[in-house]
Amino acid sequence: MTGYSPSALREIAGRVRYGAVHLGHRLRTERGDEAALSGNKLLVLGRLLREGPSTPGRIAAAERVSPQGLTRVFGELEASGHLIRRPDPGDARQSLLEITQLGVRTVTADVAQRDAWLAGALGGLTDAEIGLLALAAELMARLADE
Repeated sequence: MTGYSPSALREIAGRVRYGAVHLGHRLRTERGDEAALSGNKLLVLGRLLREGPSTPGRIAAAERVSPQGLTRVFGELEASGHLIRRPDPGDARQSLLEITQLGVRTVTADVAQRDAWLAGALGGLTDAEIGLLALAAELMARLADE
């Protein structure tokens, strides 16, 4: 239980939201104009890279979207060679999506570019500020998974 009042929590929530949205926008701009894949495509590939093969339904549920909302994304990633679709050995009605080596290279390069910018920006902060951001990153990930 928190000692913060509901109005204080709303004010803090607004500041956290603003910071997260603003930083997210900046990270997207650091991808550059030549970014080959959309954010949704990178989201799917990133999940497959982290968690391994998955069904379209599990990916959609994890990202809190309908499977139909990602159907085109899955198809385009398959057509471009970034993922492959295989029959699910546990359920013949399902398919498993798996990231390819091209997909791994694409995600790795995209993340490296944005992480390089962010690491440079962090270099202008104090050790205490960097420590606070490291903790905040963990907390924000927990909130996102709520």
